[in-house]
Amino acid sequence: MKPVLVAGEINVDLVFSGCATLPAFGREMLAEGFRQGPGSSSMICAMGLARLGEPVAFAGRAGRDAWGDACVAALREAGIDVVAVRQEEALRTGVTVALSAAHDRALVTYPGAVAALRAEDVGDDLLARAGHLHVSSYYLQAALRPGLRELFARARRAGLTTSLDPGFDPAQCWRDEGFAALLEQVDVFLPNALEACAISGEDTPARALHAFANGRTRTVVKCGGEGCIALDEEGRTLAVPAFPVVAVDSTGAGDSFDAGFLHAWRRALPLRECLRWGSACGSLSTRGLGGTACQPGEADVRHLLAAAP
Repeated sequence: MKPVLVAGEINVDLVFSGCATLPAFGREMLAEGFRQGPGSSSMICAMGLARLGEPVAFAGRAGRDAWGDACVAALREAGIDVVAVRQEEALRTGVTVALSAAHDRALVTYPGAVAALRAEDVGDDLLARAGHLHVSSYYLQAALRPGLRELFARARRAGLTTSLDPGFDPAQCWRDEGFAALLEQVDVFLPNALEACAISGEDTPARALHAFANGRTRTVVKCGGEGCIALDEEGRTLAVPAFPVVAVDSTGAGDSFDAGFLHAWRRALPLRECLRWGSACGSLSTRGLGGTACQPGEADVRHLLAAAP
């Protein structure tokens, strides 16, 4: 199977766990734990795919600094092809501070080089070597966004399948008039519940699913601890629950979900099984601190699926 090419952002995560509340100006709060590790939706998804045994290549930009070096080294150690990752002296690698509790997290991000990757940096030579193109963080990747529709179209012409995780919009504008045209070039769309409702303008994830239905794109809405939903071939809502685990940190759980779903989807498993793979990977990833510390391998997922009702 040809590799998954992830075109995305690179940054480091500084994760503070066990946060009972969010900090306020003029106050100090304590965290129970801390971990520094690879961050960004794109990196976490890429490393989750590699952990499942997928061949993965990464295209991105980072600073030529200590955190950029650490992120690139982490990708390389995961077995990911980093030939298309460019580190530049003029850029600074982005940083995200995650304040995490078991049920949710709040993020503060310095974008740095996150906004530097452009569609033209993903050349046809890279596409020719890949079988699937995945993009995360649509709203953060400001330089990639204007050319993303054409990038997906180039990928389709080259025979690749495509997927998109929009991520959060810090500006909270959400409604992009070109978004519907963009989705026409996307095979799998992977928003969470908040993102799905905000982008579609609907008030429930189920209604958002129908709003996104375009006859081509498979939309999966991630609903955190409530699992995930998608429309089946008859247009009915198919729901799969999350798996019960002892959650430590939810950072990156949605990105690990993406990895699990795409791993199963690329193998043409039935929709319900794809959703279960996604849910299993997302759930298992919350067992440790940070987005990549406890990402499961294929054997871990199969064990959990076999034990579940």
